[in-house]
Amino acid sequence: MNEFWSDHVQGVMTLYLSRKLRFDDQFFEQYRRLFLLDENADLQVLEIGCGPGALAESLRRWFPNAEITAIDRDSRFISFAKANIPGVDFREGDATDLPFEDQSFDVTISNTVQEHIEPTVFWREQLRVLKPGGICLCLSARKGLGCIAPCLETTTEEINFWERISSSDDTFEKYGVGKYRLSEAELPASMEKNGFFDVTTGYVITDLTPDDPKYSAQMAETMIEAMRQNDLEAIQSAHSADAEKAIAAVNAKYDERISLYRRGIKQWDTTVSVTMIVRGRKR
Repeated sequence: MNEFWSDHVQGVMTLYLSRKLRFDDQFFEQYRRLFLLDENADLQVLEIGCGPGALAESLRRWFPNAEITAIDRDSRFISFAKANIPGVDFREGDATDLPFEDQSFDVTISNTVQEHIEPTVFWREQLRVLKPGGICLCLSARKGLGCIAPCLETTTEEINFWERISSSDDTFEKYGVGKYRLSEAELPASMEKNGFFDVTTGYVITDLTPDDPKYSAQMAETMIEAMRQNDLEAIQSAHSADAEKAIAAVNAKYDERISLYRRGIKQWDTTVSVTMIVRGRKR
């Protein structure tokens, strides 16, 4: 059983809620324009590194006639996805050794996966499982921007907690987290170098501002709760017995943010995410 990522990097709810927001239906038009896939076709789609399944869940809605298969090495992510997301074939699997026959899929798609895998292997396996003419979609998080609400500033309890945690943890380096990150120019060049043609690039901008009236109250509070889960699971991933005060402080400040929202006291805090999409075709 492999639970490294959910245990040490990003917890289940952190990843699920943040991706559920990023792949919300109101952003689909941006993805549709860059994916350039037939929404009515009977596609065989493979998502690589699916995490808890938020992107696969959206793909199921966006491409209703497609058959979606999604893999991840983390057992906890796959268990969550199987229990909560119908209509998708979730499996444990490794992006460096995909458990599928040659020429099995019309489309491969990944989100924030490439930067953790040696590029030659990453592209090679997708070329292998794609049918001739198949499409590879590589989504990669780029630098966005953000402005935090005053009530969500890091608390004294959190600062004290993180200061007590050893700074010598080499877990990320040991497991190659982010080891192969490529620049905006290097990523499409790498795709071309490794056998794809007709390569294109584009960017999706997701603006998450709870106080903007274009968002429903439900989505606005989901944005705030996603940030809460990120902070809580970061503390929990440190596996420290001395986390109680930090957790209580995190919950208190997010309770305050929810209260301000419900009372109509606007903070205009925002998170703007930028997702680069590189699209290539197999000959």
